[in-house]
Amino acid sequence: MRIHRRALVLGPLVLACTVALGGAQAPVAPAPVTLTPEQMATFLQTAKIVARKVTEKGVTKPIQATLSDGTITHDAQIQKVNEARAIFEAGKASEVGFKDSYKFNIAGYRLAQILGLPNVPMSVERRVDRSPAALTWWVDAAMDESGRVKLKTVGSTQAERASKYLNVMYVWDELIQNRDRNAGNMLWTGDWMLWMIDHTRAFRTSDRLLKPEQLTRCDRAFLDAMRRLTPQDMEEVRRGGYLTKDEAAAVLKRRDRIVKHFEDLIATRGEAAVLFTLES
Repeated sequence: MRIHRRALVLGPLVLACTVALGGAQAPVAPAPVTLTPEQMATFLQTAKIVARKVTEKGVTKPIQATLSDGTITHDAQIQKVNEARAIFEAGKASEVGFKDSYKFNIAGYRLAQILGLPNVPMSVERRVDRSPAALTWWVDAAMDESGRVKLKTVGSTQAERASKYLNVMYVWDELIQNRDRNAGNMLWTGDWMLWMIDHTRAFRTSDRLLKPEQLTRCDRAFLDAMRRLTPQDMEEVRRGGYLTKDEAAAVLKRRDRIVKHFEDLIATRGEAAVLFTLES
C-alpha cells in the first residue's frame, strides 16, 4: 500500500481520556500513550473482549466493547451490519442501490491512510460471535458535534482549527459519498481534532457530488494526495473484498470532480482563499 508521508501522523495514536467540559471551557489535550499501527491492529484482532454494551446512538446499534490483552485495556466499536437493498424507503433519505456495511469502515480507514488523513480511526475485520465484524478503535472524545455547537465561547485559534477540520470532512464525505454524516459521528478530542467515524453508509457508485456548494476550502496536502490517488491504490483498499470494482471506480471519478472543482475555485478566488494547511 502506498502511504502518503502524512499518514505517519496516524503512527502512534492516542489513548485519550474523556475530558469533562464546564460551560464554554475548551477541552484540554490528553496525555498521549502511543502504539504503532501494527500494535493497534494486533490488539483489535486478538485482545479478549471482556465487556460489551449496545450504544444508544446510531441506527445500526453498534456495540461498545472493552478489550484487554493483559497489558493494555481499551474500547472498540463493533459493527456487524452488512445489508443491501434494491430500494430503501426512508423519506428524504430513500435510496436506490442501498448498502449499509461494516466493510466500509475498513475501506474508509485504508483510504484515509493512503491519503494521509489523520482523523479516521483504525478499523479491522474480526469475527465476533461467529459473525464477521469491523472493530474500530474507540475515540474517547471530549464531545460530539452537538457539544461543539453548544459552546458559547471558542478562542479564535480553536475556531480556525475546527473550521479547517470541518472543511476536510466536507471533502472526505464527497470523496467516499458518505450518506450518513451526523453530529453523533463527528467526535472532537481534547486537541480540537475532529474524528470522523461510522462510514457504513458510504462508498456509493454514483460519480456525482452531493453538496458541491460546501466545498469552499481544502487542505493542501489532502488535495495533493487526491491528485496522486491511483487505480492501484484503490485495489489495495479493495483487497479482502471491502469494496466492489464499481465502488472503487466511483471514488476515482468523484476525485476527478473534486479536484476540478477546487482548481476552478483557485483560478477564480486565488490559492490563498481556497487552500490551507491543517496542523497535526
